[in-house]
Amino acid sequence: MGIIKDRFKTKAEAANLEIKTLLKEHGAKKIGEVTLAQVYQGMRGITGLVSETSLLDAQEGIRFRGYTIPELQEKLPKAEGGDEPLPEGLFHLMLLGELPTDQDVEHLTGVWQRRSHVPTHVFATIDALPLDTHPMTMFVVGIMALQTESCFAKQYAKGMNKKDYWSPTFDDSMDLIARLPRIAAYIYRRKYKNNQHIQPDGLLDWSGNLAHMM
Repeated sequence: MGIIKDRFKTKAEAANLEIKTLLKEHGAKKIGEVTLAQVYQGMRGITGLVSETSLLDAQEGIRFRGYTIPELQEKLPKAEGGDEPLPEGLFHLMLLGELPTDQDVEHLTGVWQRRSHVPTHVFATIDALPLDTHPMTMFVVGIMALQTESCFAKQYAKGMNKKDYWSPTFDDSMDLIARLPRIAAYIYRRKYKNNQHIQPDGLLDWSGNLAHMM
């Protein structure tokens, strides 16, 4: 399946077991009360769901997997000569809940590079839009045109078991992330650079390639 996917599967299976146990033993436990004012004022302060990836604190600001933004700027791997963390590192942390090593980030860069091919019909679909179309509209259309490549759609059509949904969903997510820079750069240069495009560089990381192509 691949290193990242295997590690995610192991983490997810352990988390699912923990959740099942928690619900079995404490499913009826009340965790708070709701006032009329909270309902009318945007549900402020209401515990509505569980999120392990981020927490927004009114005093400290947002935390990702328990880390503040300054902490992540210090701890996450950076490109050589760079001052800010690479997106691959933050993705690794959000997905697995672990700070990545330089090797983890390099591996993820390679995975996204291998998945980054965008079919020609996606560009043709974008080109069919008027040039004065908003870039975000073009972006949405480009993403929707990728549906033909969906692993989930293909497996679902074959009668995939519900317990296996996670696997093609994971693959589709990785494919989409990998392809976004190519689509975004294509739209930018179509709209603002006289349709003169720059091919991706297979030696660059995810954000480096986006900057290169733009």
